[in-house]
Formats: sequence, C-alpha cells, structure tokens
Amino acid sequence: MRQIVDGVFEIDILFVHAHLVVVDDGVVLVDTGLPRRSAKVEQALHEARRTVGDIRAILLTHWHADHTGGAATLHRGSGARTIAHALDVPLITGAEKPPLTRLQKVTSRLTGMPEPVAVDEVLEGDGPLSIGGFTGVHTPGHTAGHVSYLLDRDGGVLFAGDAAAGRGTKVSQTPAAMTADRAAARASVERLAELRFEVAVFGHGGAVTASAADRFRELAAR
Repeated sequence: MRQIVDGVFEIDILFVHAHLVVVDDGVVLVDTGLPRRSAKVEQALHEARRTVGDIRAILLTHWHADHTGGAATLHRGSGARTIAHALDVPLITGAEKPPLTRLQKVTSRLTGMPEPVAVDEVLEGDGPLSIGGFTGVHTPGHTAGHVSYLLDRDGGVLFAGDAAAGRGTKVSQTPAAMTADRAAARASVERLAELRFEVAVFGHGGAVTASAADRFRELAAR
C-alpha cells in the first residue's frame, strides 16, 4: 500500500488496484480487488490503523471480478453501504449472469468469480453521493454502468477505475479487448477531460499525481 495524497492509499492486489480513503468517521473503499484476496484489503486497513468495521462505504466502479471480488466479504464484515450504477447492479448482485468475454472466462478459472453482493445505493446519473466529498460520474464504455468517482480533496482526486489506465506520467485508453463499447469509452474520456482534478488513480497503472486533468485532455485530443 502506498499513499497517493493525504489519506488516499493505493492497494496492490496482483494486477489491479483498490483504493482506501480515510474520512472523518472511518474509511471508504473504491473497488475491492480480486476474489479471495480481501486479506490484502484487511492488511492495508491494519497499516492505516483501521479495521474492517471502520469501512463506511464501498464504491464500485463496475462489475468486473477484479474490482468487485472482495466486496461481499468486506460488506458482510463492515455493514458498509455498497454503491454502484444501476446498469451494472444486476451483474453485481447476481440477478443477471455476467457476459464474460473469452479472456474473462480464462482468467476466471484462475482468479475465481466474485460472490454476489447487495447494492445499497444505486446511481442513476451523475451527482453527489451519500458519502460526503464524493461525486459519481457515469463513464460508460468499459462497461455500461462504469462509474468514476471524484473526491473533493487536494485539488480533486479522480478514481477513474477502468475508464482509462495510468502509463507513467500519462493516461491511456483501456485495452479494446476489455471494453464493451469503444465509442462510449472515448466519449467518457472526453467527459472526464472537462472536469477539474489534480490527481488521478486507476484500476490498472500508476497514479498521475500532478496536472492529471491535463493528461486526460491530451488523451482526448489524440
């Protein structure tokens, strides 16, 4: 685990990141990593001198297993509010069978499939969350219900999920093979490029810790 800005920590879980945010009354998680890896989140909480019981909310960017894998375990242990977009909710709760690509079917044999989890707060569009300081931004493309989250701290911290990926000091598109709708994904990058934020963190790739919105504008202009 490493601190990106004050109170925002990046947790490495094999090839994906989850993020831990310290707030006034506990912590907020943005995504939860792979199935059967919730111990990595618990270890990160311990390093931050917190426990699972301190989790107040779990913000899910989208339904893919590498982002929702620990959600059920952590939700059960904490009683935290789970938040996701309406278009991805049926896949997160298990009401619908996930439309796995061939690559996802192969990787699921290695990583396992996530346990379904209830969603307590369903997002229909953009706007503030019940958790103070966070705003949800619907960024479809990678999945139909993909959401990025903007935290009002340190000039703005964007939790981009898989709407884009970090590449050193730059930002790149998520690989086409893992994107449900490439045109929508590009439009989402363009939307994010219109926002104001200093820092961006990603499900995959390193954080951009300065002038991050400019890097999104560069990507949108390509």
